[in-house]
Amino acid sequence: MSIATADTPRLDFAGSPVNKALTAEQKIELFRKMVRIRRFEQEALKYYNAGKIGGFLHLYIGQESVAAGTLSLCGENDHNITAYRCHGHAIMSGMDMNSLMAELFGKATGCSKGKGGSMHFFAPDKNFWGGHGIVGGQTPLGLGLAYGLKYLGREGAALCYLGDGAVNQGAFHESLNIAALFELPVVYVIENNGYSMGTSQKRSSSYRGCLAQRAEGYDMEWDVVDGSDIYEVRAKTHIAMERARKEHKPAILEINTYRYYGHSVADANAKKYRSPEEIENYKTNFDPIRLWRKRLVDEGVATDEQLDAIDKEAKAEAAAATKFAESSPAPTREDVMDDVYWETDNKTEASKIGRHFFTD
Repeated sequence: MSIATADTPRLDFAGSPVNKALTAEQKIELFRKMVRIRRFEQEALKYYNAGKIGGFLHLYIGQESVAAGTLSLCGENDHNITAYRCHGHAIMSGMDMNSLMAELFGKATGCSKGKGGSMHFFAPDKNFWGGHGIVGGQTPLGLGLAYGLKYLGREGAALCYLGDGAVNQGAFHESLNIAALFELPVVYVIENNGYSMGTSQKRSSSYRGCLAQRAEGYDMEWDVVDGSDIYEVRAKTHIAMERARKEHKPAILEINTYRYYGHSVADANAKKYRSPEEIENYKTNFDPIRLWRKRLVDEGVATDEQLDAIDKEAKAEAAAATKFAESSPAPTREDVMDDVYWETDNKTEASKIGRHFFTD
């Protein structure tokens, strides 16, 4: 990937309508959400390394402004679904740290009752349809959410997130074709952190200008976004979401971002395929929380002391979530067959006939 520098020109999107409408409290809340995501994950990393958390742990540290910026635009009829790097989306969707940390610890009080782990956070009641472990597997599901919105006549958009490594999956391209043909209100968000596991974008994908440009093959709109600038993320995502809501037009957004750790915590080569200089450049010049904090202070929206207090609260919340998780009970052997099929658990009519229809 090309390495941006501190001197790379940046446009100012603070004046876009959707950002001008932000109150001081809403701007501070964006900072709070991003800090909560980071502190939650730093706490999780500590206990994963201590052997308290099993399975995989795909950290979102460095990418917080993507989830915060896009999901801050969602309303009652907007839905979202993502891949296995799902902690940020879950917190932005309104899930509480206790149930999330308990899920990481494999406890019955977890959001998926301790059966899903890091990759399977879910909250359908908050229009968050989960993290998914199969690469690209969530893309036709995001398409289905959009189909449901149109079928039911609801003015909303489905945000479907994927990594740059998923753009070559066949299911994704099939989804793009159907989205364009059926004119479905889905916005595919490529969180491009530059690496497909440990393989750079240039070695894993063939493209001319950018990955989002592939949308042209499906007669879809597309755009590229600087993921370190939450104003730009909101401004460009708002355009795509409004087009989806009002015109039922799909789109692809490629949001350039960066992860500070490996593909997962188990990625032993995380510091071998990226130079220390590359990682440090992004931490120093493009960290989304650091940039947003500076913006809030420069705009006179908040003081360093206020933001320090918010950070301290987030750390305390994450620590309390760990205590909750550690003291929670584990799932029982008797529960192993539950939560496989929702229809079966709830004994619905659909479970008897094996057919499912959209209903109100």
